[in-house]
Amino acid sequence: MEPFKYFPHTADDLQAMLHTVGAASLADLFADVPEGVRLSDGYADFPEAWTDSDLRRFFDSIDTSWDTRRLVCFAGAGCYDHYSPAVAQNIVARSEFLTSYTPYQAEISQGTLHYIFEYQSMIAELTGLDISNASMYDGATATAEAVMMAWNNAKRPRSVCVSATVDPRMRRVVDTYAHYHGIDVTTLPATAEGTTDRAALDAALAQGGVAGLVVQQPNYYGIVEDFTGLADALHAQKGLFIINANPSDLGILRTPAEWGADIAVGEGQSLGIPMTFGGPGVGFMACTDKLMRKLPGRIVGQTLDSRGQRCFVLTLQAREQHIRRQKATSNICSNQSLMALYATVYLALMGPSGLRQVGELSYAMAHTLADRLVATGHFRLSYPTQPFFNEFCVDFSGDIDALRSYCAERGYLAGVKVNSATIMFCATEQRTPQEVDELVDIINDYIKEKEAKA
Repeated sequence: MEPFKYFPHTADDLQAMLHTVGAASLADLFADVPEGVRLSDGYADFPEAWTDSDLRRFFDSIDTSWDTRRLVCFAGAGCYDHYSPAVAQNIVARSEFLTSYTPYQAEISQGTLHYIFEYQSMIAELTGLDISNASMYDGATATAEAVMMAWNNAKRPRSVCVSATVDPRMRRVVDTYAHYHGIDVTTLPATAEGTTDRAALDAALAQGGVAGLVVQQPNYYGIVEDFTGLADALHAQKGLFIINANPSDLGILRTPAEWGADIAVGEGQSLGIPMTFGGPGVGFMACTDKLMRKLPGRIVGQTLDSRGQRCFVLTLQAREQHIRRQKATSNICSNQSLMALYATVYLALMGPSGLRQVGELSYAMAHTLADRLVATGHFRLSYPTQPFFNEFCVDFSGDIDALRSYCAERGYLAGVKVNSATIMFCATEQRTPQEVDELVDIINDYIKEKEAKA
């Protein structure tokens, strides 16, 4: 038997450690562990190599008690079960990052300023835009700040249009901001196909009163919308085009800059940040150069110190702590640097090819799940003519609440209820073909039980 071949310790190392703790052997060391919970052969039969995710699944499967097992997540709607690298969690938990607050003094904050600079650079590259700030509280407040930018950029009071296909929770935050800042927000209705109503936008533009437009990509219903011509129509009136994007999807989808967006915002939780019961997340915001001085929060820049060495400083920080309150671009934004660090480590580890692979796997698994659900005969796609990425809506012929409860009792989080007839499912690269099979089997069992009782 070779019990130590997966570990770096030599036999001498182990003997020294055993001697230190006063144990004669490994069997003596683990004598207090009940036989019933030990592996039968003493060591797991690991394959030559496992992914981080596969290894976690294995250890999760050892204890099958309800208190410790996790729901298999097929839900999204703004919070996604993407892979969170163990190394990212380890780095973020280091005390020099975890306990620091904000880099007011550049000379003693070079580490923090450095990773924020890298975060900004990656967000700018991901969105295709010129500049990024040093992050926001979350996607909802970032969207509201973008609405304020559009309003303040207008030469005269005009309405900011927000598509009804934007996440309703984000729209509620926008409405709250708008109410207390005296901003006129107009909600553009969604079409029957779940997309932004172009006719309603054209009507608003015809009146010459649109300071900006906020859309979401993919939208709240998971649909990948076609924004061709929107930027040109808005720019003709000096309005701003704002895209709320899921950054993880930008490894595959067209960037906001390619759509002609002036501002890109969104929730960055999908960049390796665990779901952790809904937070914390991180809001990102990027824009064109001409809007740089209207950008809320901080911007970190690089320069040279007195010795000619590369260093980092807070280049712009137009907050109320630094300038007159009435001149501040924002009074509540934060650099959220700990979560920005999470996203930075994740993006550095994944790289362009890794992010693309995440998108390809998520896309494939979601479309497989959609096909399987429709094949049961009890679901139909809510928007069958529209393309979707890794999230989609289906209409269900039965009781959605009862179905979701049934699945949850069996360890599966079966989507998000949109209304009394519609469920939105999501699949990421974390989901496996086996999990799709099991979810569909559970749903079929539920339907059979209901039919037997009818």
